[in-house]
Amino acid sequence: MCAARAGGDSTITMQTVSFTLNGKPVAAMVGPVDSLRDVLREKLHVYSVKAGCGQGGCGSCTVLVSGDPIVSCLMPARVAEGLEIITLEGIGTPAQLHPLQQAFYDNFAAQCGFCTAGMITVAKALLDRNARRSWRRSPGTSAAARATCPSSALCRMRRPA
Repeated sequence: MCAARAGGDSTITMQTVSFTLNGKPVAAMVGPVDSLRDVLREKLHVYSVKAGCGQGGCGSCTVLVSGDPIVSCLMPARVAEGLEIITLEGIGTPAQLHPLQQAFYDNFAAQCGFCTAGMITVAKALLDRNARRSWRRSPGTSAAARATCPSSALCRMRRPA
């Protein structure tokens, strides 16, 4: 830990937080009010984690924390110490898409793309938890489209004719 003066009599205590990000150990200096989203984007340059509403409602900043989907804008970065964090970059690569990413691509599920990383992250957690369950098929609706969106709404996207 180190202390840094921020003007006046206030002291801001910075702390090094170490965790696993997409399978690799990382460390970052964080302040007392830094969110995990801010650290991922601004200090570790992980840009799939979007800065949307900042209130946990939109889900565009969703990451997997030890396998659970968490809106990173509401998680203090200090809490990440020793945890495993997975972002979209850890789910697949441009050269080798994860089957869920491929399903989103094949079924035109990306929409504008802003919240797609959060949607894929939440859908992956959902499918990982329910790996043995079979999905009831609805004609023209992909498995990715039937997954729960980060905002807890049920998406019903149809493939263009």
